[in-house]
Order: sequence, then C-alpha cells, then structure tokens
Amino acid sequence: MTRKQQLLKRHRRNKRISLLIGLVILIACGVLVAWWLPLVLAVLGWIAHEAWFADHLFYAPQDDYQYRFAPDSECPAVRLEGSRLVLDAPIDLCGNETLILALKVKSSWLGRFIDPFVVFSDDRQTFERGVNGLRYVNLTGNADALIAGELNVRGRYCRVMGPPQLWVMRQPDYREQRVMVIAPHADDAELAAFGLYSQANEAWIVTLTAGEIEAEHYQQMGLGRAEAARLKGRLRAWDSLAVPRWAGVPEAQCAQLGYFCLQLPAMQAAPDQPVPSREADLTDTRLFRQLNAFELPGDLDGAPTWNNLLADVRALILRARPDVLVLPHPAIDPHPDHVCAHAAVIEALEGLEWQPQTILGYANHLHDNDRWPMGNSGDGIALPPVFDTALTLRPCCLLLSSEQQRDKAMALGMMHDLQPRAALKRRVRRSIQTLLAGRKPSPWGENEFFRKAVRRHELFWRLK
Repeated sequence: MTRKQQLLKRHRRNKRISLLIGLVILIACGVLVAWWLPLVLAVLGWIAHEAWFADHLFYAPQDDYQYRFAPDSECPAVRLEGSRLVLDAPIDLCGNETLILALKVKSSWLGRFIDPFVVFSDDRQTFERGVNGLRYVNLTGNADALIAGELNVRGRYCRVMGPPQLWVMRQPDYREQRVMVIAPHADDAELAAFGLYSQANEAWIVTLTAGEIEAEHYQQMGLGRAEAARLKGRLRAWDSLAVPRWAGVPEAQCAQLGYFCLQLPAMQAAPDQPVPSREADLTDTRLFRQLNAFELPGDLDGAPTWNNLLADVRALILRARPDVLVLPHPAIDPHPDHVCAHAAVIEALEGLEWQPQTILGYANHLHDNDRWPMGNSGDGIALPPVFDTALTLRPCCLLLSSEQQRDKAMALGMMHDLQPRAALKRRVRRSIQTLLAGRKPSPWGENEFFRKAVRRHELFWRLK
C-alpha cells in the first residue's frame, strides 16, 4: 500500500469515528431537547463540513514545511521592513532565476474560514486555512522589484512574520534546448509542462499509457464496460497526439505507447510478463498505438510488458536525443503510474549512448494535500508541503504570461478526460465553498485541474 493510500485510509477511518460521535450527540439532542433539533444540526453540520472540512489535508496546518535545498543555492540576506522585502546587499539577477522566500505565516481568525494568502506585485499565493508555520513563497518573476527594493509582501487573512530567508536558484533557459516530456497519461504533459514545451526550440511528447480505465461517462452512452474503456483509451490516445499540435509540436514528435492504466507497477514487478488492461479486455497495446507516425519495438508483438516499455523508451530517446527530459518526481508525486514512469525512464537510460544534460521532475499529484496548488487560476504556485528532511530539492520555475496561460487552458479543454461534468456532490460542495469560504471557480473549465494547472508558474524540480 502506498503512503497516499495509507493516508486516505486513516482519513476515512477518522471520518467514520467523527460521524459516529456526531450521531450520538444528535440523538442525545433529540431526546433531551427537541425532536427537530437533530435535523437542523445535521444540515448545518453537513454545510460546515462541505465548506471548511472537506479538503484532503493529511497534516496539521500548524506544521512547518521542512525543505532542504541544494547546497549550491545562493542565500542572499534579506529582511522585512514593515511589508517591504529589502536586500542587505545588491545581487545580480537576470530575471529567469527561481526565487524562493521562506516566511512564517500565521492565520487570522478569519483565515480559519477563508483561505489565507500572501500578496506581492500582481501575484498572490494561497496557504491552508488555519496556517501557522513555515511556508515557502515563490517570488519567481519579481527580480526587478526585489532589486529595486519595491517588493511588498502582505498577508491577507494571515500575518507574515520574519525573519525571512531567500534562496536564488540559477538555471539555464530550458526553452532554448531540445525537450522531451514523459507523460504517464494523456494530459500529464499539458498539466505539468505545456508552457515549457510550447516555447521550446524542439519538443517531444511521449505518453506511456492510454488511460482507458474509469470510463463510466462512456458507459452512460449505452456501452458495455470493456467497450467504453476501449473508446476512452482511443480518445485519450488521440488527445495525446493531437493536442500538442496546438503548441506547435509536429505529429512526428509525439508518441503514444498504449500501455494500460494503473498496470505499470505490475509490469515492473514481472518485466517479461504481459499485463492486460483492467477494464478494456485487452492484452495487446496496438489498438492504442495505431495513430503513431512511426513504429517502435513494442509494435512487433503488442505485448504489454515492462521490457517492451523499456525498449520503446530507449528507441524514443535515441530518436529524439533530448537535452532536457521532463518526467514525474518519484518522491513528491505518489501516483503509482507516475512513480513507475520515472523508474522506466531511469532504467532505460542505463548504458544508453545518449544521455540528457538535465532531468526535471514534476508533480501533478501530492501525498499530503489534494488541493495543491492552492488558490485560484492565474495565481502563482507556492512550494508544496514537504516534510522529508532527507530529501534535497532544487526547484526550477518557469513564468507564464496571460496569453500562455490561456493557450494552456485551451489545450486542457481539448482533453476528453477533463470534459465530463463533475459529480453533483462535488458541484454542490463548490457552490457552498464559493458562498461561505470565498473560493473562486476557474473561468477555464469545471474540472479541478483547470484551477490547479493554469497558473503564472510551472514548477519543476531539477533531478540531474
């Protein structure tokens, strides 16, 4: 069982215990006070839960994030003079550095009901309700204001307290290099790196799985379970090849490998054994690979094996010869297919004649906080919760203009998996949170990923 699954199991157990205690209290109120009181309290309690307690947050908002950055990161001395962030000595910044500021953030009483956030320049970055701990604000894109001494950092529904600490991570402009994005599923490349690959001198998009499972939307059209899964897989395979064209990536530089969703761990455990689809009644990947512009080693037999996956990845790396590989970060993103995607690429690189200069990791999912990045579409991305002090990290951030954010939103809108309406329960919850908790829906689409991914930053982690 993964850490994420363990956290969810504990969360659901605690929720059941809380519901049981609440039920006992309601029954007692009905017996001792009035028969109608439990009904009123139950409705009010449910509304309060949906407004303020429905987030999957698997740590206390009072916990300090615990980051250890790469030892070659620069740490220029800074101080807060009122709300103004002041450098103790001049530093040389060209504008594309990743700038991270550590601050103590303490929620006000209103910040227990409305998401607290920090405002600076034209950006705002949001934290957990009730926050009272060390957090890491992303100042990338504010180098000029920082150097000029004009960068004001203010808290809303929270207080910002010193002493602050600034880190400067210098990086080359990866957009000027040949980039290959590894996507475990169709849309992962767009969620994590559309801004990067759409601006790269040359970009390749490699999608490992068809993402055919959880096809209930297509079953509602009258299709059987397997037939619906096959249709969904074919549509997402099309998406993985067609949507990058919106960013100018040629068809000949996109590949869909057609392996089966959530089966990569089983493939890795038995590298030469075919692992069939969970729902599509398939043991051959070629149904989902038929739109590729070129053949790959796995096309010979279509067997969904780990060894075939490695052969495909090796062939693609040798074909593209990328300078920069972009793939999921295995310590931050817990999705099993994402962890295995990283492992497959690293194994494929062993002994390969071509090696990338840089490997960047991304996280489309988290262990501890399902809402991260918090806040609204268009906001900046503060660093996610990390509590592993043994993990050395080097964040690497790309700034996206409003036009680039819009193009990214349109790319996500083309993805079939992000198009179906949310469940009624989720829509009701969002309406309650909009009314009582001040949360704004994304203008780009109903799916939660429109809020999470269409931001002024794309955040990566340099792994090599």
